[in-house]
Amino acid sequence: MTRQVRHPLPPSAALRYAVVRRMVASLAPETVLEIGCGQGAVGARLAVGRRYLGVEPDLASYQVAEGRVRAAGGEVRNCDHSALPDDVRYDLVCAFEVIEHIEDDKSALSEWAELVRPGGHLLLSTPGRPDRFGAADTLVGHFRRYTPRGLADLMCDAGLVDPEVIGYNWPLGAPLEAVRNRIATRRLAAAAPTSRAEGTAGSGRFLQPRRIAGYAIAAGVAPFAQLQRLAPRRGTGLIAVARRPK
Repeated sequence: MTRQVRHPLPPSAALRYAVVRRMVASLAPETVLEIGCGQGAVGARLAVGRRYLGVEPDLASYQVAEGRVRAAGGEVRNCDHSALPDDVRYDLVCAFEVIEHIEDDKSALSEWAELVRPGGHLLLSTPGRPDRFGAADTLVGHFRRYTPRGLADLMCDAGLVDPEVIGYNWPLGAPLEAVRNRIATRRLAAAAPTSRAEGTAGSGRFLQPRRIAGYAIAAGVAPFAQLQRLAPRRGTGLIAVARRPK
């Protein structure tokens, strides 16, 4: 019997997961693939009661994720999606805070869509509002941020249908971003320049809380996880889901 381990989430990720949890419950997938699962805090949640596979190319993040997800009954591999078998499809393919790291986002999304079984769904999250691109985006290797319309169009271009895009983390998103940008500005000033690839590799480790801090974060954001439901078109982050036609 597997057990669900509540590994800590940063504030924005906790607010995001409050939305993702409801979406995944409504889709009721039996098989889940998570692309770029980072340190596995979300993957350990998604793995419970499902056949879950996460892929993570960063070795340091993979080494953390592997133990977390295995304890919840899932599997993590130290690779990207291109290393997966060509003939396996999943009820749900997820990619949280990944697409903004990829220069050719249209090709990547088309490849991800091919991993969804006909009738299944692709679920992703990404920073919203291009006008808010800041130091934290630069530090972790982002190419861009998205508008809701642009993200929906991208999913349709990948052959998916019925895209739904909503905002999350209102009203905490803006102040949380301000804090991340201040920290990122100091790190960028103190360190030698790095490539986007290096920033992307370390993005899953940026500002990850320890367990005790995680308890405080979970308690602190709980009221806002409900409050954000009142403004699904606002917030600085976007969550999108679309279906692969049969």
